[in-house]
Amino acid sequence: MQIEVLGILDVRENGVSIAPTAPKPRQVLALLALHADQVVPVSALIDELWAGRPPRSARTTLQTYVLQLRDLIGLALDKEASEAEGAAAPARSAKDVLVTAPGGYMLVSGGGSSDVREFERLAGMGYRALDAEDFQGASRLLSEALALWTGPAFADVQTGARLEMEARRLEESRLCALDQRIEADLRLGRHRELLAELTVLTSRYRTHENLHAQFIVALHRSGRRGEALDVYQRLRGTLVRELGLEPSARLRRLQRSILVAAQEAVPDHRVPAAVSAVRVGSNAR
Repeated sequence: MQIEVLGILDVRENGVSIAPTAPKPRQVLALLALHADQVVPVSALIDELWAGRPPRSARTTLQTYVLQLRDLIGLALDKEASEAEGAAAPARSAKDVLVTAPGGYMLVSGGGSSDVREFERLAGMGYRALDAEDFQGASRLLSEALALWTGPAFADVQTGARLEMEARRLEESRLCALDQRIEADLRLGRHRELLAELTVLTSRYRTHENLHAQFIVALHRSGRRGEALDVYQRLRGTLVRELGLEPSARLRRLQRSILVAAQEAVPDHRVPAAVSAVRVGSNAR
């Protein structure tokens, strides 16, 4: 079985899609696919489908959705059986793939692929490479992990409480991998190559301090100190306005180090207008 949830939901058995088009059966498959080879409790599936307000017929309706999924699995297995005709391959039924277990259901992947598991494997290797200061290896592994994402997790699935929580968890994992890949690239001296990407990322994640710190560092190393200080000021304004928070101590230290570098770069010790503006804002705090 091939399972993809990091973008559009695509679950295939023997190359044949078993993803239904109806929204609620699709939700059931998405939750089962994410937790492939693990039992998903009936209560979790009901909570996903009806958000704590299930109808009296919830269990019966869920069983109907499971039967619909098994019908699709059966069609995929029929193709498998026809291709294996005359071979000594054991026959499988849809109930062997979508198993009724005590208290829930389990989608059996049969040792197939899962983009979530592959992402977690590659990202973990990338983190270990970064810890070992193998920045080239870390950048490559984390880039491979991030390439598995073709869009937001469960992009075309109507998500309930459970899938929404899982989507947020996966997005946080993606952001962590992205952050660490950029860190590896900065260690490799790729600051100029990162500028365009970080421009987009800091616009999208307007309160993400580490991405802004990386953008400030990349700009500073590219000789664009004024722009680096402008990024700090924009971030500070957003944090104060939206969250009532000041930038972290790390960001403030980074700003001060750039101010010092800017002052040292002026022979007559006059402070450029952009730097002066930032200093005033800093003193006002």
